[in-house]
Amino acid sequence: MPRPPDPAKRRDLLDRIREYVVRNGVADLSLRPLAKALGTSDRMLLYYFGTKERMVAEALDVYERRPLLRTRALLEATGPPASPADLRRFVEEVWRQFSDPHVRATFPLYFEIMSASVLHPGRYGHVMRDIVTEWNLLYTSVFRDLGMTEERARTQATLLTDASLGLLIAPLADGHWDRAHKAFHALLDCLEPGWQTTA
Repeated sequence: MPRPPDPAKRRDLLDRIREYVVRNGVADLSLRPLAKALGTSDRMLLYYFGTKERMVAEALDVYERRPLLRTRALLEATGPPASPADLRRFVEEVWRQFSDPHVRATFPLYFEIMSASVLHPGRYGHVMRDIVTEWNLLYTSVFRDLGMTEERARTQATLLTDASLGLLIAPLADGHWDRAHKAFHALLDCLEPGWQTTA
């Protein structure tokens, strides 16, 4: 009977794979050069992860600095926002987490995967789809807890998620993070009045 994969080694590989793909991207990712850089073999990578795409997806999924994981922890610690003003402060804290240099270092990779998911949905489509879906579900629950109907909560969540994603992508091209920051707060100025549950 073959020995099951070592969980500790698997996790160590995932951390080092993430560091590698953040530096080198996925467009030209090949298992042999990756395995050589990690001091292992392409056969061993396939043994642990099955496919290259699954390996990349898992490497991103276990990243503890992901704002999604931090946001969930914040909600668990503080509970859902109880007013539009509380909600705004919560969303501003979420945005602040995207300023973490370690998080921003991963943005080009996510953008690359997002582009690849459009061109080759069978390869990386689920990565970006899952990210967008998870953020929408999280924000929908927050808006619903504020007293909105399910449909209205989903609409507000989609608007906030999609607009935020766009504001995070644009500075990769022009480097104007200060403009993105101001634009995000301007966006909240427009959205916050509509968060009143009586509207």
